[in-house]
Amino acid sequence: MLAFLFAASLAAQEPIPGIGPKGPVEKVAGGFGFTEGPASDGKGNLYFSDIPNARIHKLDAQGSVSVFREPSNKTNGLMVDGLGRILACEMDGAVVALSADGKGREVLADQHNGKPLNAPNDLVIDKTGGIYFTDPMYGAKTPLPQGKTCVYYLPKGGKPVRLLDNLPNPNGVILSPDEKTLYVIPSSQKQMMAYPVEAPGKLGVGRVFCELAQRKPGGNGGGDGLAVDVKGNLYITAETGVQVWSPAGTLLGTLVFPEQPANCDFGGPGNKTLYATARTGLYKVELEIPGHRFTGP
Repeated sequence: MLAFLFAASLAAQEPIPGIGPKGPVEKVAGGFGFTEGPASDGKGNLYFSDIPNARIHKLDAQGSVSVFREPSNKTNGLMVDGLGRILACEMDGAVVALSADGKGREVLADQHNGKPLNAPNDLVIDKTGGIYFTDPMYGAKTPLPQGKTCVYYLPKGGKPVRLLDNLPNPNGVILSPDEKTLYVIPSSQKQMMAYPVEAPGKLGVGRVFCELAQRKPGGNGGGDGLAVDVKGNLYITAETGVQVWSPAGTLLGTLVFPEQPANCDFGGPGNKTLYATARTGLYKVELEIPGHRFTGP
């Protein structure tokens, strides 16, 4: 009965004006351990992580899923840069660049101030080729190698610079389309944060961007991953689904999936398909608006 009611709620999703969905949520593939980090290459392919099984999978333009890299060192967040490399946060302690064939691996960062990173979780590349990445406690060794959960900036060819160390488990991270705002999504508080980008790797004073809608009154559930569309709307994964927020911090609506989503990204024709990694499955839904792609310089 519960399954029937949930299926009915999926079918009855009211479209968000100008966003959608245009059709039903579809399951692309299942049977995974815990999916994360979907990343489109802009050519019809989508990469995503299966953390406990230490694999990166590839969904090609024909809809076939294959193993792209194994072992993956428990990759989480992924992003494809303009060179076709897959930038990856390895929860085993490194930010790396993987070659387009999945065979080559270059370590971009695995330490800060001579100590190992905790467990890099998510990342976004800016127009200079620099990388913002989060380093919470999930999957990290104990005691926590860095002693704090942090957000870093990795300039192209440089070493990571710590930007933030005052958030409880910063998780998702993304830039606004104009790259003037950095959004940081903590998992241990309902307040989502926004920071003005004064220069690459230099942030101004942060502010609360929004407070996520909660499943239970008085809850304090945080977010996980996120995507951004061409108008700057944020798609934040949370316990209620993918919450869609305007750049002004107004909740526009929630996209509901059969499993709680951990992360999402745009892909497909016209970059208008929202893919969601949700526990054991990969799902997709067609939207009216395209997503923004970050490719670096």
